[in-house]
Amino acid sequence: MHPINRSFGVVGGDGVLGAADVFFKMIKSASASEDGERLDIVFEQHPIQSDVSDDPHSTQRKLYVYDTILSLESRGVTTVVLPSFVSHLYLEQLRENCAIEIVDMVEGLHAHVRRRFPGIRRVGILTSDSIAESGLFERYFANPQFEVLYPQVDEGEHSNRVTQAVYGRSGVESGNWAGRSIELLREACAGLMARGADLLLTGLTELGLVVEHLEPLDVPLVDANCVYAQYVLNGQYASRTRTFKVGVVGGVGPAATVDFMQKIVRNTPATRDQDHIKLLVEQNPQIPDRTESLVAGGADPTVSLYATCKKLEAGAADIIAIPCNTAHAFVERIQPYLNVPIVNMLTVTAELLRATFPTLREVGLLATTGTIASRVYERPLTAAGLVQVTPAPALQERVMRAIYGPKGVKAGYTTGECMDDIAAACDGLMERGCQVIILGCTELPLLLPQGERSSASGRVAWLADPTEILAKRCVAYARGEIEAPGARGASTPADVSRAARRATTATPFSST
Repeated sequence: MHPINRSFGVVGGDGVLGAADVFFKMIKSASASEDGERLDIVFEQHPIQSDVSDDPHSTQRKLYVYDTILSLESRGVTTVVLPSFVSHLYLEQLRENCAIEIVDMVEGLHAHVRRRFPGIRRVGILTSDSIAESGLFERYFANPQFEVLYPQVDEGEHSNRVTQAVYGRSGVESGNWAGRSIELLREACAGLMARGADLLLTGLTELGLVVEHLEPLDVPLVDANCVYAQYVLNGQYASRTRTFKVGVVGGVGPAATVDFMQKIVRNTPATRDQDHIKLLVEQNPQIPDRTESLVAGGADPTVSLYATCKKLEAGAADIIAIPCNTAHAFVERIQPYLNVPIVNMLTVTAELLRATFPTLREVGLLATTGTIASRVYERPLTAAGLVQVTPAPALQERVMRAIYGPKGVKAGYTTGECMDDIAAACDGLMERGCQVIILGCTELPLLLPQGERSSASGRVAWLADPTEILAKRCVAYARGEIEAPGARGASTPADVSRAARRATTATPFSST
């Protein structure tokens, strides 16, 4: 027995008979294959509560198709087969909001005609009035090579003969595959050939059930269902690039999450809403406090962090950002169990500082006691050839008060005592010669923004905001400016250098 290499899901219900015919022809084509590949083909269909066959833009139809695709995805399907020309009217909307591949039926027809019938110019489409009016086929065939022809509506009629043959009271959709429905279809074929059609295509999947009853004809007749089934199985279509999505572990803390999102927006070049980056935020303020866990034996946040990341993974995030410095003490625990990479804010920061300040040696760190104790910054800084410098004990107490105190930034304060405390700690590091200081708690940029800062004694330091750096790196990944990391990969030195140039401006001091 051969292993299952691919898994296809056929969306039934939106054109019940046509979908079943495509499913049957996929099974038939797969059985005839000599490559020995065993396929998993799932057919899923649910009743649509009302008749929407005459309304290609029905919200009910669209949401039905979308929900069915999600159901197929949850069952492990990797590729969706959409055997309905009506559904292809909003194919891009579906693709934009689905994580799995949806194979384009009209694209497959276009490729087939170009390959098998290179001299064809006029293509007659046997389809309904609504599909003809939608311009669906013109998107693919209307170019200097092809002229698209549709069945005409006879005088005194409300619809063309294909529409009548398929959707009429005694039409194909009702199970009538002989008699008047076939006569109407043959008349439609004759009309298209009289207007110069060199080739006829079935433009409704229901016609795949009766195509053999329409032949012989003076021109080739292409069964779209058969072509689509073979196109799906051959897998020669190009995979579509899905819109990149950044997943954000939110709530650690809530204000820092909002700040990070603002930085994503601010650092994205855009002239309209649609130019901005797709974000998926799982705001979970109930994740146990990271610092308390590390220094005071508090509740372990590992499971909560992992569960939040898994929700982002389930939401098709391409990367995960955690705008919380201390939470990175737990990243190495959970990353091996995730299929989506966490962009390590601390590593990115260390890499950027090394690339931006080639001669830099010592780096100041303003962070929670838990962050310092966990050595989560010390390790990437050391790897980058940098030495971590932290505030003296008395000033570190003031840092903690500025963050966690009753009038600290986590309590919603951004002026007064918290500002005085953090400024004193910052000045203390500057007096010790630190020319670069990392704002190593995501709330601290709410007090001291990234950029140049001068002490009372005239010393100058560059304050580095890891959330700003992380936001810019995520933007670069999402825009394809640098390649996003794999689940266990890391950026290359060239990636880091390019990201560094984007993520900082020229500093106003020498890093000697």
